[in-house]
This record gives sequence, structure tokens and C-alpha cells, in this order.
Amino acid sequence: MSDKTEHPPVPEAFAALGVRPSILRALAELKFTTPSEIQALLIPRAMAGVDLLGQARTGTGKTAAFSIPILARCQKGLATQAIILVPTRELAVQVEAEVQRLGQYTPIRSLAVYGGQKIAAQVKHLKYHPEILIGTPGRVIDLLDRRIIDFQNIRFVVLDEVDRMLDIGFRDDIRNILARVKGVRRQEQPSEEGAQQGENESPPQDRAHQTIFVSATISEEIERLARKYMREPVEKLIAPGADERPTVESVEQYYFSVQIWDKYRLLKKLLEQENPELAIVFCRTKRGAEKIAKRLHSDGIECREIHGNLAQNKRDRVMKNFRGGKFDVLVATDLASRGIDVADISHIINFDIPEDPEIYVHRVGRTARMGAAGKAFTFVTREQGDELTKVEALINMVIPQAKLEGFEPTPPPADWTDLPPGEAVQAKPVQSRFDRVYSPTGATVSAEQPVTLAPKPLRLGAKIPITRRHKRRR
Repeated sequence: MSDKTEHPPVPEAFAALGVRPSILRALAELKFTTPSEIQALLIPRAMAGVDLLGQARTGTGKTAAFSIPILARCQKGLATQAIILVPTRELAVQVEAEVQRLGQYTPIRSLAVYGGQKIAAQVKHLKYHPEILIGTPGRVIDLLDRRIIDFQNIRFVVLDEVDRMLDIGFRDDIRNILARVKGVRRQEQPSEEGAQQGENESPPQDRAHQTIFVSATISEEIERLARKYMREPVEKLIAPGADERPTVESVEQYYFSVQIWDKYRLLKKLLEQENPELAIVFCRTKRGAEKIAKRLHSDGIECREIHGNLAQNKRDRVMKNFRGGKFDVLVATDLASRGIDVADISHIINFDIPEDPEIYVHRVGRTARMGAAGKAFTFVTREQGDELTKVEALINMVIPQAKLEGFEPTPPPADWTDLPPGEAVQAKPVQSRFDRVYSPTGATVSAEQPVTLAPKPLRLGAKIPITRRHKRRR
């Protein structure tokens, strides 16, 4: 009897890159029709076995770019053929989810291993000998030292978000892991005598592993470290625009001049007025994230917080529920600025402007992904004009000031004690060094006349307030 089940059409653009049919079927169901620029560059060269440095902007599909060739070339039943190193637990979970989506019709298994989770639970899954491991460096080293895993079958080594891994102190761990991989490869090289006697069916180059480094930025230092553990000739593939200055110009961006004591009141009114589909509120500290989430929850806005003090199982549950639309507002520290890859995030709110402008780029990069629309709002106190200027200089654009209709600044509370000595208590706007600013729509606006954000028309279904909307989406 013939199979009359209708399948989505095969994405011919991916098929032209040499992708295997089982992966094409998954791509079709995921509605991936055309490869992104980094995917079109990296997939065919990775399929050819070349060592690669891949550079592309955040949100352009780097994970699929290295996952598809690995899934296509892994051999079923051979444990730990691929090791994918990532800087955070959240990113490990995210990458594993992407690998499983792409490989849902391919008989290759994957597993994420990371700290904060009982090692016994991971060992239980490792008994099934998954072909692909995604892990944080510390946990991978722990498993190697305990001899629970080894690199005898290793064929693929990927370092994702390399710049971030080096920034947060993983450099020694990376060297440790890559040195072990290199040592295994060296041991497996056949001797000249063995090669002459035909003891090895595969030529030496087929038994050497392939290394792929990917990141949004690749400095000279990172490249030097990478090439030390790679086979020449190494190809460096740069997606168009990736080597330009960081930009988030596709995001509609504004800042609010606000006093510290008014920040929460502004946040609450902004959430109610903008009525976001999904929003992330970024704070500098764990304590700050806890306090804001608690206040929002007590005011009837359904939200959760995520930060380093949460147990790993709670962090996993929060991210699963956020992706599933169980709540609309996530309050996060910068732990999550790179580890969150959730579709349809419509709003980013920087409750605290970051001291490092690069962090601003990573935060705002969580929205407007793959061509979608997105907004970003940043709260700036009168002492933080320099931080705003640094951000504007880095992204090479001027962020217009906004004013929320119906929101008026208030004098400090009678018991307010956080003012610097000698400071006046009246509200002062953030002074911009620019005479004029330009809105994302192209309209010129005077710096003394902020853009007024009026309540937007309710979209279909938005009559349900955000305090109850999560129930509808379950």
C-alpha cells in the first residue's frame, strides 16, 4: 500500500549543499527553506572535512551550520564521535535541542553534559553511547578524568561562542581538552611500516579529527589559539557583515531618562502599555532580578527570574516554560544574554544599562532574530550618560529618547537614602552630547523633545491582559 502522507517539499537549497535526505526532511518540517549566509558558506566546507573558523552575527544560524554536517557524517553506534563545547549550561541545552530537532529522522543520538546537574544522571544516559556530546568545559574534563568518556572515536570538535569562552576564564580548560584530542589523534596516526602493510583501511587524513570554531567575533588572539589545534590549511569563513562593528540596527531602540526611585514604576507601566508577546528584563545583579520578579508577580504580572543562584533544574524549567509561552516576562541577569535563543521575543528592557557596551549588543540581540521585528528599551539615570554614549559609539547609531504617555517623574520618597552626598533631589534628564537624534523610522527628533510612546492599538487577542494571558497560551 502506498504512503499517501503528504510531506513538506524538500528544501532544494539545502539539498544542493549535500545535506542527507533524513536531515532535509527535518528541515522541511521546521520550515527551513533557504540557508543563511553562514550556513551556505560553512556546510559544504564542513562536509568536505576541512578545519574551519566561522564568523557570523548572533542569530544567523551558526548552530545549524555546524550541526548539519556533524549529523550527516557521524557513524551510527560509535560513541563520542563529536564534542561540542559551549560556555554556559543554558547554551548547552539550547544546542542539544537544535541538534535533536535537526536530527529527529537521523539515527544519531546526542546528549548535553554540564555542571549543576548530578553527574550520576548524565552517566546513566552516557551508557547508551551517544554519538554527539554537547558540554561545558568543566563537566567534560570531569567526565574525562573519571574515564567515563574518552576521545578514542573523536572525529569532530566544535567550539561555539569562542570569544565568550575565553572571556569568562575557560582558556586553560579549552587547552586541556584540545590537547587531549590532539594527543589521541597523534596516537592514531599509522606508522610508515603499518601504512605499507595496509594495516589501516582508511588513510591518515580520514582518521584525524575535524575542528570547527564559530563565534560572532574572532580576534587575532582567538585565531592564533584555534590554529594551534587545527590542521592546515585552515579556512576562515566570514558571513557578510560579520566583521563589521557590532550593530543592532534592525531593532527599534529607545532610552528613557528616569530616576532610580521611578524605575520600577516605569517598568510596570511600560509592560502594561507595550503588551509584549515575550519580553526579557535584564538586570545587573541576581538580587535585583529577584526583587523585580517578586514585585511584578505581586502586581499581577506573570513572570519568572533566571540567574546563577537558581538550581539547574529550576533554570531548565523556567526556560522550558518561557519557550512554551507559559509566561510572558523573563527577568534575567547577563548569565542569559547569550544562552537564550527563544523565537518571537518581541521586547528587551534594560532595567539596568550595562557598564560594558558589548553586553548591550548581546542583550538586544535576543530580539529581532532572523528578520523578525523587535524593540529594546533602556533605562538611564542621570549619572549614566557616559554608559549610554559608549553604547551609541559601539553600535554606531544614536538611540532616541522616549517618553511614555501618562508617566510623570516623581520626587524622591521621604525615606530615600541612595542619593550621592550633596546631590539635589530634583529629577534631571540625561544630557545627550548630540544636538539631534534620529528615530529608527528615519524621522528627525529634537533631543529636547523625546519620542512619545502612546498606547498602541490592541492586537487580536490582546484584550486579555498580560497578567492572565499565559493561561490562554498553555
